Amino acid sequence: MKIGILKEIEKNEKRVSISPKIAKQLIEKGFEVVVEDDAGSSSKYKNSDYEEVGVQVEKRGAVYKECDILVKINPFDEDGLKLIDDHHILICQLFHKSNPEIVKQIAEKGATVFSMDALPRISRAQDMDVLSSQSNLAGYKAVIKGAYEMTKIFPLMMTAAGTITPSRVLIYGVGVAGLQAIATAKRLGAVVEATDIRLETKEQAESLGAKFITVDPNGEASENGYAKAASEDYARRQKEAVNNSLFKADLVITTAMVPGRKSPILITEEQVKQMKNGAVIIDLAAAQGGNCELSKMNKTVIKNGVKIIGTTISPESVSTNASDLYGKNMFNFINYLTENNEFKWNLEDQITDETLIVKDGVIRKT
Repeated sequence: MKIGILKEIEKNEKRVSISPKIAKQLIEKGFEVVVEDDAGSSSKYKNSDYEEVGVQVEKRGAVYKECDILVKINPFDEDGLKLIDDHHILICQLFHKSNPEIVKQIAEKGATVFSMDALPRISRAQDMDVLSSQSNLAGYKAVIKGAYEMTKIFPLMMTAAGTITPSRVLIYGVGVAGLQAIATAKRLGAVVEATDIRLETKEQAESLGAKFITVDPNGEASENGYAKAASEDYARRQKEAVNNSLFKADLVITTAMVPGRKSPILITEEQVKQMKNGAVIIDLAAAQGGNCELSKMNKTVIKNGVKIIGTTISPESVSTNASDLYGKNMFNFINYLTENNEFKWNLEDQITDETLIVKDGVIRKT
């Protein structure tokens, strides 16, 4: 079968779904690989880099026409959906619960689509988990972005002119992004605190040097490895416990997202008013509404001296590494689903079942 790597056309998107190194591995597995012209250019991969490993470079229309498997990072756009038909197998982050119209259009074309963001949080799927690989980079980059936007340095510094006290960093959400943010902020010398609804993350946060702040969630914390939406009572108690640290923080990084739903509001406008003048909030959940009530996607809002930056960060801003990691996830996923370069279609397998959203025009997951 022939795999087509499509160029991402979303604004500010610089990644590519498969890097030349990963394309070479697919070819060694027996697949033919075609890449859209300049698909990797924003990740600093030239057409010649692909050609050197045996990938054929084609224009967009030819990729759709020639290839059986079409891979992307983001959901397929309107123009792309016009070019698919019933022989295509699509693989991307579809976010099918948020994009029912796209799911419907794929089904109407009789095509098949797997959604990488729907992978179950089980050990067998870890090496395919794009949310984890990309969030890892986002957590790192959020701290670097915060350091750039702050007017203070992170570490304790003793000078002849006096001692500079370390900055205080507070991280909401101790998932993959949060853990990397903790580790990065600690390496830079900050005093780090973290909070999460899931009590099982306490040990992980503390092992990286963060003080953990929480209240008893009464069993409402997580579901299938993901955080659940908190009740109003829990949200109130959690807010009271965290407020003291929030009002002292120089940098706050929020990472809390619930799959398929709007991001929970963790920092209200009233809380922002009580934060330190000059504090910075990096809201990584802005694409789903934001964890800060004042966040706006891809914008910087200044309120009472607090700078609130709404972003997804950022795998896009380290696109070379992000593309390579995403591509490795994609390689492992395709390798898992196929045998002798043909799909196994084992619908009793949990990974196949949960990621296969539409098969031959039939919608399986909504």
